[in-house]
Amino acid sequence: MLKILKYSFYDLVRSRWSYVYFLFYLLLGFVLLFLNNDVSKAIITLMNIIIVLVPLIGTIFGIMYFYNSKEFTELLLAQPIKRSSIFLGQYLGVAGSLALSLVLGLGIPFLLYGLLRSDAIFDFSLLLVVGAFLTLIFTALSFNLALSNENKIKGFGYAVLLWLFLAVIYDGLFLMSLMYFEDYPLDNFSLLATIFNPIDLSRTLILLKLDISALLGYTGAVFKQFFGTDQGLIISMLMLVLWTVLPIWRLLAKSKKKDF
Repeated sequence: MLKILKYSFYDLVRSRWSYVYFLFYLLLGFVLLFLNNDVSKAIITLMNIIIVLVPLIGTIFGIMYFYNSKEFTELLLAQPIKRSSIFLGQYLGVAGSLALSLVLGLGIPFLLYGLLRSDAIFDFSLLLVVGAFLTLIFTALSFNLALSNENKIKGFGYAVLLWLFLAVIYDGLFLMSLMYFEDYPLDNFSLLATIFNPIDLSRTLILLKLDISALLGYTGAVFKQFFGTDQGLIISMLMLVLWTVLPIWRLLAKSKKKDF
């Protein structure tokens, strides 16, 4: 598995798109530090970009890599190698290279400005952790979609639709539900609806860490009461881990049964 992981990792690292992805975040980090005297404002701006862009890039890169390396994968399947090692190695290679580009691209500007001596380093660390989790989650989801659909067009379509639903449509349905059932107690519903969407969960964690829960609307107090505690933070991180583990588990289980 390690050899496959290294091959997939170095294959993507050598790709020009990985450099573009890295340079984009590198330049973005430097520009935001020059334009914002308040580091918290820079983190909020980065959050708004990461919450949308990272899932999209993870989804597109994952499904493109799977389809483009399909012939190589079939060649590996003909060798005495475990299927789980093949697909897990490819997944970790793709997700690892994307996560590394994100962490280095944003980490270098902040480190050069000496923010290790600032309290903002803790907020920024959470931003990087959340971005890495979103990369792992959506890359795993894209691998599942590609494995379940032989047709490339259908696979790409489902992948974009998945990202669009979780990033945009889900929020719209959530807000409509809150408005329609505003006369009912919706505290538990709001918490569950947030937890079951990794994008919303990530956004909520960062906003509460920056102590601006007022931006979350009238449910902000509920979120602050739950996510603002140590127990809430632990549960939220566990949910992000679960969002990562379950797609990987399904990927391995599906790969063992699929007839190539």
